Amino acid sequence: MIKQVFPTLLIILNLGAAVVCAFSKDYKMAVYWLAAATLNFCVTF
Repeated sequence: MIKQVFPTLLIILNLGAAVVCAFSKDYKMAVYWLAAATLNFCVTF
Protein backbone atom coordinates (compact mmCIF):
# COMPACT_ATOMS: atom_id res chain seq x y z
CA MET A 1 0.00 0.00 0.00
CA ILE A 2 2.71 2.49 0.95
CA LYS A 3 4.57 1.67 -2.28
CA GLN A 4 1.64 3.01 -4.28
CA VAL A 5 1.53 6.49 -2.76
CA PHE A 6 3.92 8.16 -5.20
CA PRO A 7 2.46 6.51 -8.34
CA THR A 8 -1.03 7.52 -7.19
CA LEU A 9 0.08 11.11 -6.74
CA LEU A 10 1.66 11.00 -10.19
CA ILE A 11 -1.61 9.76 -11.70
CA ILE A 12 -3.49 12.60 -10.00
CA LEU A 13 -0.99 15.13 -11.34
CA ASN A 14 -1.28 13.69 -14.84
CA LEU A 15 -5.07 14.01 -14.68
CA GLY A 16 -4.72 17.58 -13.43
CA ALA A 17 -2.43 18.42 -16.33
CA ALA A 18 -4.98 16.91 -18.72
CA VAL A 19 -7.74 19.11 -17.27
CA VAL A 20 -5.59 22.24 -17.54
CA CYS A 21 -4.72 21.44 -21.15
CA ALA A 22 -8.37 20.75 -21.98
CA PHE A 23 -9.45 24.11 -20.54
CA SER A 24 -6.66 25.76 -22.56
CA LYS A 25 -8.08 24.03 -25.67
CA ASP A 26 -4.81 22.16 -26.22
CA TYR A 27 -6.54 18.86 -26.88
CA LYS A 28 -3.48 17.02 -28.18
CA MET A 29 -1.67 17.56 -24.89
CA ALA A 30 -4.81 16.71 -22.93
CA VAL A 31 -4.95 13.34 -24.67
CA TYR A 32 -1.22 12.90 -24.02
CA TRP A 33 -1.67 13.45 -20.27
CA LEU A 34 -4.73 11.19 -20.16
CA ALA A 35 -2.70 8.47 -21.86
CA ALA A 36 0.14 9.00 -19.38
CA ALA A 37 -2.29 8.68 -16.46
CA THR A 38 -3.81 5.55 -17.98
CA LEU A 39 -0.41 3.96 -18.52
CA ASN A 40 0.67 4.76 -14.97
CA PHE A 41 -2.58 3.34 -13.63
CA CYS A 42 -2.16 0.10 -15.61
CA VAL A 43 1.43 -0.35 -14.48
CA THR A 44 0.72 0.50 -10.83
CA PHE A 45 -2.49 -1.43 -10.29
